[in-house]
Formats: sequence, C-alpha cells, structure tokens
Amino acid sequence: MASYVTAGLIPLIETAFAVPVALAAQLVTAFTLAYGLGSPLFVALLPADRQRSGLLVALALFVLANATSALATDFSALLAFRAIAGIGAGVYLAMGIAASAALSLPDERGKAIAVIMGGMASGTVLGVPLSLLLADRLGWASALWLVTALGAIALVGLALRLPALPAAATTPLRAKLALLADGHVLVILLVSLLAAVASLGMYTFITPLLAATAQGLDRSMTPHLWVWGVGGVLGSFLIGPLVDRVRGPVLTLWIMLILAVALFLLPVTATRGAWLVMLPIAAWGAVGWALQVPQNNELIKARELQGDGNLAVALNESALYLGSAIGAALGGILLLQQWPAAALASGAGAVAALGLLAQWLHLRRGPVVPHGRSGSR
Repeated sequence: MASYVTAGLIPLIETAFAVPVALAAQLVTAFTLAYGLGSPLFVALLPADRQRSGLLVALALFVLANATSALATDFSALLAFRAIAGIGAGVYLAMGIAASAALSLPDERGKAIAVIMGGMASGTVLGVPLSLLLADRLGWASALWLVTALGAIALVGLALRLPALPAAATTPLRAKLALLADGHVLVILLVSLLAAVASLGMYTFITPLLAATAQGLDRSMTPHLWVWGVGGVLGSFLIGPLVDRVRGPVLTLWIMLILAVALFLLPVTATRGAWLVMLPIAAWGAVGWALQVPQNNELIKARELQGDGNLAVALNESALYLGSAIGAALGGILLLQQWPAAALASGAGAVAALGLLAQWLHLRRGPVVPHGRSGSR
C-alpha cells in the first residue's frame, strides 16, 4: 500500500502543500529510489547476528516514517520521510522473505514466500483503493495513517511471536558483494529485471493501450485493472505449492513463456471485445506477480550457505523497481515518438521473450549446484 498509494494522493498533496504536480510526483520517486537503491546497502551492512532485531527495527522505521509523513506540514520534510519509509520497507521485505525461508521446512519455503508476495499483491489491489477512498473523505494523511496502523499491528505481532532466527555466518561486506560474481544469481536478477520492464512497465500504459484498441472501453478501465490485480493476488498465493514441487528455474521458464504470450495477445484480443482481453490481462497479472516467489526462493537457496541470501533478495527487489522505471521510461519515449499504443504491448512481449531466452539458455547449462552443496533438489 505504501508503495503505490502515494501516486493516487498526488492531486490532494499538490493542493495541500501548494506545489506543482511535477514536484508532488517526486514523493513517489523518493520512496522508490530509496527502496530500490538504499535497501540493499542497509541489508548488506546489517550484522549477521542481529537479523531478528534488524527486521523489527526496519519495520519500526517504516511505521514511524509513515506516521511522520502523515503529520508533515512542510513538503521538504514529507519528501524526506517518504524516502525513509522506502528504506524501511525495502529492508523489511528482503529480511522478511529471508526470515520466512529460514523458519520454514525446506519443502515449504515456497508457500511461506508466496504468502508474503500475496500480501504485496493484496495491498496493491485491495489496499490502495481502500486507502484512496479514505483519503477522499478524510484527507490525504488518513491514507498514510491506515498504512501506519497496519504496520504497527504487524510490528506488535512480530515482536511477540517471531522466534529467534537461525544465526547466519558473519560475512565481511566485501565477501557479500562477491555474490555479484555468481553467474546463477546474475541470471536470476537479469530475468527479474526483464520481467519487470515488460510487466510493470506495460502496466503503466494499460489504459492508453485499451483506450486505443479495445471496443467499448472508452468509459472505464477499472474492471480491467481489477482483473489484473485479482489475477496477481491469485497467482501469488497459488504459486506457493508449485515452488515446493517443481524446480525453480523450470517454473520460471514457464512463467516467462506465459507472460510473453499474454503480452503479445493483449492488442489482438483487445480489438475483438472488452471481455476477451480480460483473459490475457488476468494471465499477465497472475504470472507477473507469481514470478518473484520462485525467483526469491532460488536466490535464498543459492546464497544461504554464504550468509547473504537476504542481500540477494534485496538486490532482486531493486531489479524490480529498476525494471519498472525502465519500462515506464521506454514506453513514454515510444509514445512521444508517435508509436501506437498496441506496439507497446508487442515491445513488452519481446522483452519478456528475451527474459525467456535468457532463462532457457541458463537451463541448458544444466542444474545449478549451490556453493557448498553436493547436489541440488
């Protein structure tokens, strides 16, 4: 909710602080940049024997930053608080995924990670509209108070119920950065980046695409946006059992294939009716959100013995935010060059196909054996 609700609050914040819309929009930039770039740094610097404390402090920082954002009376202060909230959110998510994996049996990790990713999808699909409705009635700050309250409930629950986390090996920062020389990790990050460019980048332009190509969609895009979001929630939750039964790289291959096909089908089905296009939209949302469950699981498996699995997850989240930004920027450039909106979907499908190719080539090299293990499941 905190990641996406700010974009919907921009008109209200613009009025409340008497700033131009271009400046108000930088609140989103501050959060996402701090999330995507700052969180890996803080995760890397966190001592190995302070994982539980670090997770709780990150969530407490997130809660506090959202509360101070809601209380802000100066735009510069609000901008700083959104950046701090982004750092707290990014660190907490990376460490939360790693903690859930550490506390789960090896054959149940996928389900645990799927719950977290399902929560992210639900926060976007259900939480953002709810918080924006609240903001329309009670003011922009009320949406951030809702985020603060939910974060505080989670913080109390974790403080009371989260057990001690398994001790991780103490690893110097230089050794942690060695994961960037791990070819398996780099392929996972590359595929996540390309998937985000295609999926999240294309989501930025779903409205102009449907308005330009679909029949009968000139009034409201809301049902189609909901189909995308509900597909994401279902995909995030349902992928969990599959991750625990199917090899992660194989599952990722199939997900990228479905994503590419769904994006290529968007303009084709949109010209044939408002309801038919919902099928690729639902598939796109489902696999786009589901992908990060096997991706994060593979990263943790690949780096857990080196003690930097949480850093690998943080880098994966950075790849998602970077990919989303790249996709949005490229789409905007193409539209400025008078490209038809339908070409954006084809371009997104091509990027997804490139990710599919990268994953297929990686699989052809044979099963990956994580460092320090004699075999892989």
